[in-house]
Amino acid sequence: MPDITTMFFDLGGVLLTNGWDRASRRHCVESFGLDYEEFADRHEFVADAFETGRMTMDEYLDRTIFYRDRSFTRESFRDAMVAESRPYPEALAVVEELAASGRYLLATLNNESQELNQTRIDRFELRRYFTTFLSSGFLGVKKPDQAIYQLALQITQRGPEECVFVDDRDLNLECAVTEGMHTVHYDSPGQLRGELVGLGIDIQE
Repeated sequence: MPDITTMFFDLGGVLLTNGWDRASRRHCVESFGLDYEEFADRHEFVADAFETGRMTMDEYLDRTIFYRDRSFTRESFRDAMVAESRPYPEALAVVEELAASGRYLLATLNNESQELNQTRIDRFELRRYFTTFLSSGFLGVKKPDQAIYQLALQITQRGPEECVFVDDRDLNLECAVTEGMHTVHYDSPGQLRGELVGLGIDIQE
């Protein structure tokens, strides 16, 4: 098996909580006393544009929240959105070890709006681990579209046989396998560490 040189990591569900998934949206929206079903209908109409960089955060909020007067500010709602994100320290510790080895190109590969992704990169100091951030908000295409995996390989200039993709969703992994990448279906930090070792990656068990 060719040596692994590059690892792509999903963020939400692997290294961090999901930034704006159904559960976080419901919690945030209901905490402001809003009707979640009304919000959800509007969200579905604009979610793709929001997550692929064709709609800014302000435009998204205009369509989903501030299409009528509210008793709270835009800033307070944005702050609440950001507060939904939390780190998974044990999983990040695995990535920290990989980064410290200096042997691998580490990149994220995730679905997220530009502004929320940038906020999470800054807030959780992800530049300590990753040199490349491949988010749907920057690339204009989302997992599991095959094009996002092709772009990841083109941007990093790596062959698929030397790459590993870590994600917590089967469909996303199936598409990476189609491109010829190795994959790890994330379940826990210990399982992640063990499967990386099994792929010949230099990390302590």
